[in-house]
Amino acid sequence: MRVRAELVGTRVTRTAVDHQVRIGFTDHAPDGRIRVESELVIETPFTLTDSSGHQAQLMPATGPSLAPVLGLFAKCVTEIEVTGQGTLSLGFDDGTWLSIEPDPDYESWNLTGSGIDPVLVGPGGETDWQH
Repeated sequence: MRVRAELVGTRVTRTAVDHQVRIGFTDHAPDGRIRVESELVIETPFTLTDSSGHQAQLMPATGPSLAPVLGLFAKCVTEIEVTGQGTLSLGFDDGTWLSIEPDPDYESWNLTGSGIDPVLVGPGGETDWQH
C-alpha cells in the first residue's frame, strides 16, 4: 500500500461522528476541478494533539467527548505519515496532529474517495507499505 501523499494540501470539509468518526477532505486543482475528495473513517481509539500540545485520547461512539474532532473543520493537511503496521499521523496547518494506531482485533481506519487509492488497515495492521 502507498502512503497517501495526495492528502497533503486538502482541507477538512466535513466531520461526522456516530459509531465511527468520519473526516472528509477536499482539494481543487488550479483549473477549479476537484483534485481530491476523500473520507477517512476511524473505527478505533485515536489521539488528537492540538497546537498547544494538549492530547485528547478519543474513542468513536462516545458522543460529546468527540467534540475536539469538530475543531479540524477547514484545517489544511500539511503532513502525512504511515509508520509501522499502519499508524497514520496527519499534521494540520495550525500544528494539530491526529494519530491512529492499528488495532489487534479490528479495522482501525480506512481512506476512500476520488484522487487517491483506497487504504484499509485491518486487524493487526498491514505490512506492505510503499513510501
